[in-house]
Amino acid sequence: MKTKLTLTVKKEIVEKAKRKAANQGISLSRLIEEIFEKDDTDLQTSESQFAARRLLQRLEEMESTQAPEESDKVALTRYLKEKYG
Repeated sequence: MKTKLTLTVKKEIVEKAKRKAANQGISLSRLIEEIFEKDDTDLQTSESQFAARRLLQRLEEMESTQAPEESDKVALTRYLKEKYG
């Protein structure tokens, strides 16, 4: 269940938090939730580690693509033979 929370925080902190959430592509509320849902050990992860974890999650959610049937070298050779004979 979600509940509304009102906080009194310095304006500079609010702006910094909003920018951080926007950079991560999430809402400020979600950013706060993620901070407190983590274990204490996760609180010490760097921003780059956090970004890498989010990227990995997004990549895992994506559908995999098929590898081309021929290598780039073979495709280039075929293209050049077709173009120049």
